Amino acid sequence: MNIFRSLLGKVWQDPNAAEVVKIESGQLYLVRPGNVRSSRECIYNEAIATIRRVPSIEHNFQLVITRVYEEGDQELLEDEDETDEEKVFLISEELEFRPGPGENPQEASFVWRDLDGDVDELYEFLMTEETNEPTRAFFETCMYRAMYERKYRTSADNVRDSELEQFIWKPPAPKSTRAKVTKEKTAVTLKESDNLTAALEDISASKQSVVSTPKKTPRKSKPVPRGADLPEVAEAQAYFFVWDLEADGFVSAHDETLDAKIIERTSDNYNYWVAATCDEGDLIMHKIASDMNPRWSHQTHSLTWNYNLGGTYGSWAFQFTSPEGYESFKAAFTRAAWETLHRVPWTKIKPDEQAYVMSSNFEDVEMHDPADEEGDEEEVLSELDPDEEPSDEEEEEEDTYSIPRVSGERNSMLTVGYKGDRSYVVRGNNIGVFSHTGDNQVKYFATISKVSTTKGKEFKPREVVMLHDQDTKMILMNPSDPHSLYNMDIERGKVVEEWKVHEDVTVDHMAPDNKFAQTTREQTLVGASHNALFRIDPRISGNKMVDSQYKQYVSKNKFSGVATTASGKLAVASEKGDIRLFDCIGKNAKTALPPLGDPIIGVDVTANGRWIVATTKGYLLLIDTLIGEGRYAGSLGFDRSFPADAKPMPRRLTLRAEHVAYMNQEICFSPARFNQGEGQEENAIVTSTGKYVIAWDFKKVKKGQLDKYEIKKYEDNVVQDNFKFGDDKEIIVALENNVLAINKKNLKKPTRTSLAPMSSLQSKSSIVNSPY
Repeated sequence: MNIFRSLLGKVWQDPNAAEVVKIESGQLYLVRPGNVRSSRECIYNEAIATIRRVPSIEHNFQLVITRVYEEGDQELLEDEDETDEEKVFLISEELEFRPGPGENPQEASFVWRDLDGDVDELYEFLMTEETNEPTRAFFETCMYRAMYERKYRTSADNVRDSELEQFIWKPPAPKSTRAKVTKEKTAVTLKESDNLTAALEDISASKQSVVSTPKKTPRKSKPVPRGADLPEVAEAQAYFFVWDLEADGFVSAHDETLDAKIIERTSDNYNYWVAATCDEGDLIMHKIASDMNPRWSHQTHSLTWNYNLGGTYGSWAFQFTSPEGYESFKAAFTRAAWETLHRVPWTKIKPDEQAYVMSSNFEDVEMHDPADEEGDEEEVLSELDPDEEPSDEEEEEEDTYSIPRVSGERNSMLTVGYKGDRSYVVRGNNIGVFSHTGDNQVKYFATISKVSTTKGKEFKPREVVMLHDQDTKMILMNPSDPHSLYNMDIERGKVVEEWKVHEDVTVDHMAPDNKFAQTTREQTLVGASHNALFRIDPRISGNKMVDSQYKQYVSKNKFSGVATTASGKLAVASEKGDIRLFDCIGKNAKTALPPLGDPIIGVDVTANGRWIVATTKGYLLLIDTLIGEGRYAGSLGFDRSFPADAKPMPRRLTLRAEHVAYMNQEICFSPARFNQGEGQEENAIVTSTGKYVIAWDFKKVKKGQLDKYEIKKYEDNVVQDNFKFGDDKEIIVALENNVLAINKKNLKKPTRTSLAPMSSLQSKSSIVNSPY
């Protein structure tokens, strides 16, 4: 016991000791419970575990697992672009750190959550027999002390054993309807806790007074004096954090709790601001806007967001001290954000619409889909197949192809073929043709030059280009003639027909008759103006609009996109942010989903019509169209209307605020798309922003894991991307000056390394010093 007291006195009270404790020998495993192929994967065959102080940031520690190389292994690193010599975990309660299940010294281990993996994935550090029990107990105690310091932002020198018990992980109680079983489980949990408490008492630190030592002062935000009192919309007690690039985590920006506020700086002008206020003044004040990228977590009662200060994107967080404070602040923030976008009072919309908007901020809610339960094992086998060789995409990427350069022009649109293994990229008034080689590569094939009307007048195609009639035709829109469509014969590389749709109705958007119509000889297609929906049939004489399948709306709907299901039902989105679901053209919508406020710039739907993904500038909106209750339970919103009190719960797919801080750029998503193929289930959603291609794991998203996405960064901006038809792995990517294909496996989990070059990762701590 005296040895432990001496050790804690030496390493814990010395802020200059970078390493607190170390276990010299062990192995690191990644544990995936329930995986039939690789439930326990060895990451490092030989490793060292260390508890390390975060440099210059007080009360923060890291668990560091460092790989130990055998003789000769180090030489292999010279051939690798990116080494993986250590894994670093910021020590906090969220790790759920605890001793492993081993019952003898040969199986002694520590386990903790993989916060970047699935909810049930764990890391396990298996110690060798040389690590004795006192060393293991000392290491465990130091982990709890580190958690204590991070949570309370104070020294753990005088902490009592009873105060550390809160960090001892306890298994969640089983979900059971029988009280007897729950009671027995609780008794077992308490018994395990008592045993560990006794162990802590044996190695507790000395309770004698501590000699004060010099400490490094962390960077804190500087309050500014508050001006005149401003109307407060909401106020709640919270801890305040800022994302620190050096620590690779959120660190405290204030020593104590403070007032998280929403204020209205000018009345009747929907001018709302988020403020962090302490006794000395305001630490920050950020204007509520659509690009804040708010993210709510019910599990931690926290809000994270981004804000652009002087061209630098930072990330901040409130962790509310009570569930009631969290819920009230979230409700007030949602109302303020909605009013900011709509410029009308929240009370003007119906209660069911208010509930719909509020529900878009619910997190961690599983969206039940029975089909997923059947495919879980196949998903694991396909995505974690250890026999599959890693792709050589990094080398293939150099073999990108570009359309012959035209001065001042850049690639602007991409459409992927359905029948002929071709992709087409619009660049000015030229269209590049690229063939798919079958090995995650594309090859430049030809250029259709100087696109022009049948009268020889050149034009640059606008909005969208659409393949038609088994990829033999391409339908184009001419900016100078919005009442017509132009039919290009792809084999001839020439516009052969002009289809005048209507003298008074413009064609602003178009879509195929059904999701797979382009694989058939279907001749009709769907058109939309800003406030009308209609069918176009090029075979009829005169104007090509089918009069019997035309529906115009009196209000200014500002339609912004159309998508069709495999059976021809339609989802129509608008710049207002609302979505209408139709079972056919010419009738009123079966379902009208109210707007959240942000304009929708693209919409896609699964083949069966169950799921819709709508794209806004800053987030994707995922909607389940299955009616869950009421008279028409089991039907889709395309066929029946949702009950007024049981509208679907929209889900926002956003990038994590800390990832945006690393990217340091405004988020501007391109229209998101599901992978598609006849008879193929949708399991991914792909989009892009700036230089990044982003793919969400759709199956995990449906289970409530809304941040399960992977990223690939390029040196050039991504114009558009989409899956190859019938393939859920190959993604065709159009950059501003190149075209390439990548395998989805080459996208990486977002990390500091994958999101930004190390040279750009300079500390942005000063951004907390700018309240306004």
